[in-house]
Amino acid sequence: MRIAATYQNGDIFQHFGHTERFKVYDVEDGEVKLATVVNTNGSGHGALADILKKLEVKKLICGGIGDGARRALQEAGIELYAGVSGDADEAVRALLDGTLEARDAATCDHSGHEHHERHGGSCAHEHRGHEHHGESCGHGNCHAHG
Repeated sequence: MRIAATYQNGDIFQHFGHTERFKVYDVEDGEVKLATVVNTNGSGHGALADILKKLEVKKLICGGIGDGARRALQEAGIELYAGVSGDADEAVRALLDGTLEARDAATCDHSGHEHHERHGGSCAHEHRGHEHHGESCGHGNCHAHG
């Protein structure tokens, strides 16, 4: 089985649509046999699900993710664990142990749906001056952080 995580500096990157790399884990018999960092080469929102599908990823761990990207992953047959933060390797170990706490409601719920249509439904870095600074969009609304 192959698991991927959005990846930056050892941690789960919090904005699926802007991820520049995935860490891909090859798992056999419940343990990681090989882990590789894969560069997305600046691929846009829509291409990221295709990259994961071509890599034969079965499960994705990420932070915030929009509805359009969720649909693309679902269509690609990739099981999603969203709303996760912290160390990527630890998140994969937790997934394998059955203890990963994913918040499935980790979507951006912006009032401006035109943004999601233009940008593939992902959680962008900022909206109306709000930045996440490493927080996930796990509260169901990106503006809920203050």
